[in-house]
Amino acid sequence: MFARSYFINHMKNQLLAICLCIIAFNSNKLFAQEKEFAPSVSGLESSEPFMFSVSSLTPEHTNWNLDYSGSYGERVSGPFGYDGVNQQLAVKGYLGKKFTLYAFNAFGFTSSEKVVSAQQAEVIRNFVGGTKNNGLRLGGGLGLRRDYSDVKSLLGRITFSYNASKWKTTGNLLFEKAMASNRDGLDFITSLGVHYSLAQNFYGGIEAIGEDLEGFWDEEEAEGGAKLLIGPSLNLTPQKSKLSFSLAGGPVFYATRNQVYNPDAIRELPSQAGLMIRARVIFKLSGS
Repeated sequence: MFARSYFINHMKNQLLAICLCIIAFNSNKLFAQEKEFAPSVSGLESSEPFMFSVSSLTPEHTNWNLDYSGSYGERVSGPFGYDGVNQQLAVKGYLGKKFTLYAFNAFGFTSSEKVVSAQQAEVIRNFVGGTKNNGLRLGGGLGLRRDYSDVKSLLGRITFSYNASKWKTTGNLLFEKAMASNRDGLDFITSLGVHYSLAQNFYGGIEAIGEDLEGFWDEEEAEGGAKLLIGPSLNLTPQKSKLSFSLAGGPVFYATRNQVYNPDAIRELPSQAGLMIRARVIFKLSGS
């Protein structure tokens, strides 16, 4: 129990440190801009500004990125990262010809003091746009997922984004087909985010995510019902740095509820209602 408590406290401290970095990193430059600041140039764009949507890359983005993200939930328990803490290490890169690779390994610490992991990999292609960061991009992708209980799933994703000089918008519709008899025939997850440029290379806005939306029409939905979150979102890409930071969170609540759930399914939101926060640090492996 001591090792488990130490792990959870250590992860909480890591998340707090990430949040403080987002606020304090390069702050002497961030708020010293002139009143009419210039919008971000493509070389300073974060490869993943939003926490709950996967965006496709373009040739103007940096080619390969490594990111660490973690979540913490207050008054939540159970499968959400094992006592409310979730950790994830991901890689994202541009493959050329409008293709983006996104893959991650997630891990948690169980009540029996055992470390478990889950993996996911996707390839996404831009079908509309995709040569520049600004403008409209529509894409679609396929992927594979292995959850904490070793259940495999097939994934399909539709991506949307529209960027202007001071605005960023994105959205996803994710379909999951789990290869297990005790899971749903098809899971639906959707997300939406909007950012506005508050200062040079610093964006703020809102994000929303809905998970297991089949709970609205299926009384036997296998993950406990449809869950929703909407809350504030921030993204900072400091100048002359290979790091970028994102932060989002808000209240989590059930729109529908049933007694059946699968605690080992990979989900962004916790299994219990409450307040959660998610943070990410991205390191540019290549590019400017």
